[in-house]
Amino acid sequence: MSKKEVSILFVSIGGYGHYYLKTIFEEFPEGKARVCGVIDPYAEKAPLFSEVQKREIPVFANIEDFYNQGLSADLVVISSPIQYHVPQSFVALKNGSNVLCDKPICATIQEVDELIKIRDDLGKWVMIGYQWSYSKAIQSLKKDINKGLFGKPIRLKTLCLWPRDDNYYQRNNWAGKIKDSSGKWVLDSPVNNAVSHYLHNMFYVLGDEKNKSAIPKKVTAECYRANPIENYDTAACRILTTEGIEVLYFVSHATKDEMGPIFNFEFENAIITFGDPSNEIIACFKNGTENNYGAPDDTPQFLKLFEAVDRVKNLNPIVCGLEAARSQTLAMNGVQESVGEVLDFPKSLINRNEEEKKWWVTDLDKNLLEAYRKNLLLHETGLSWAKSGKTIDLKNYSYFPGAEKQ
Repeated sequence: MSKKEVSILFVSIGGYGHYYLKTIFEEFPEGKARVCGVIDPYAEKAPLFSEVQKREIPVFANIEDFYNQGLSADLVVISSPIQYHVPQSFVALKNGSNVLCDKPICATIQEVDELIKIRDDLGKWVMIGYQWSYSKAIQSLKKDINKGLFGKPIRLKTLCLWPRDDNYYQRNNWAGKIKDSSGKWVLDSPVNNAVSHYLHNMFYVLGDEKNKSAIPKKVTAECYRANPIENYDTAACRILTTEGIEVLYFVSHATKDEMGPIFNFEFENAIITFGDPSNEIIACFKNGTENNYGAPDDTPQFLKLFEAVDRVKNLNPIVCGLEAARSQTLAMNGVQESVGEVLDFPKSLINRNEEEKKWWVTDLDKNLLEAYRKNLLLHETGLSWAKSGKTIDLKNYSYFPGAEKQ
């Protein structure tokens, strides 16, 4: 095993990328890894820019410039906007680097599949930064599900209500958009950004191998908006996997109050819960016994970075790669196609909190929680304004309709 430092190129050091860089600077022992470059057209605005300058780390506006200078990196950490994840991963792989890309992979399923092909052709690897997947709690739970400890899975459901203010949607030029200003697909939404973790998590724990997830087969969704955005800020989805397992997902950025994430995983012999009320994952068996898996957030969030650095040297098994994360993209594309045109909430239900700069919908938190508890979509609970999308068959779905082929 080589003792050589792992060289890391960071793509984007503002926003979430700040925390990746902070982790390297503050938590990695000397000699384990070094930052060999930064890619960020707005690097000077980043909180750690002065430290980057102090360490004389080269900074470039785009990833091509780094490699064109004859530089190289063992690992590229990508936390740029969604629409740049795959193109920047392409460049990294083609120049001999491995990749840790933050969630989600991208906007369309065809991009994922093209990235898988290029990765395989070049013999490199890609990890995706869904941090729960790296946690001890989720890994232990997944292992016991695979062992059949709980019997056959029947239904998995998750609810996450995270209100967002004007600043959230105004923080860049692509938030809440279907495409960005240059025409690149983003499909930004709760399902494909802020709470994409928890949709991925349901597929991931059902995967029969460490780097595999259950595959969605059919999707029916409802999507709505209260914020003045292009895409949706609220969704209720029913997804069936290829094994016939029901997956229900309820998310919103337009509720008055915050709740979640909470989940309830129903198996033949046990019910597994999180967040309602305990923030630990508890499996309650029908015979009255319990297993406590702890809290996913007890594992340091950036274990994914440590594992990526270790894999450069040791080629340890990948915990969450493209195959595991692909199911979230596939399901999300199905959600988007299911609803077609996003519906506005009735104006009579939309409220404005000027002090907090938030839009919120009357009783939406209560309505979503009721749907979650009853295993129903919103329109199935009898709400007059709720409308279901069509059911999308994902069996042979390899191309998000409307996306221009490259």
